[in-house]
Parts: sequence; C-alpha cells; structure tokens
Amino acid sequence: MSKRLCFALDLVDDAALIADYEARHAPGAVWPEVIGHIRASGIEAMEIWRTGDRLVMIAQTAQDYPRPTPASPESERWETLMWRFQKPLPNSAPGEKWMEMKRIFTLEGE
Repeated sequence: MSKRLCFALDLVDDAALIADYEARHAPGAVWPEVIGHIRASGIEAMEIWRTGDRLVMIAQTAQDYPRPTPASPESERWETLMWRFQKPLPNSAPGEKWMEMKRIFTLEGE
C-alpha cells in the first residue's frame, strides 16, 4: 500500500529564474539519473505545482519511503543547481529544502 505526502518550498521571486526552473522540469528535461534516484528512494509518482513563487510537491510513495539510497554525482549536481532557484521556507532547518506538509482536512469520512 502506498502513501501520499505533500511538501512545500519557495522559489526566488524572479520571473526569469522561475521560467528557467519550470523549463528544467518540463517533460524529459530532468536528468535521467535524478529520476532514477527519486524512484529508488521509494517515490512512485510525483507532481510539482506552482503559484507565484510557492511550490507544492505531491508524492505517492512506497510504504518503506524513504529508502536509503546514496546520491549519485549527477543527483548531487542537480540539487546544487536547484539551490540557485530555491529558497527555504521560514522556520526551515539550515540546508532544508522541501518541508513536509501536514494534512489538516480530507473529504474522506465527511
């Protein structure tokens, strides 16, 4: 059985950087090694949504997520590159990017 998790992150509020970030996440643009690392960690499906400079990631994960998976050099380069576009949310720990969100409502059971 899988589980769904949501994460939030902010982008640098610069239209050109945001356009570049979106282009780097267009279909086929994310490096294959990065996709492989994401899947190996136990993420089965993922979407990133944006409004203004706020991102929300919705991930469908395996029950054993996160699986210990050493980052490849390409994945590390990707993460370093993404820091150019991203900024931590308020109250995030130093070096923390995506912050897991807490579900506070669902239509199920209503």
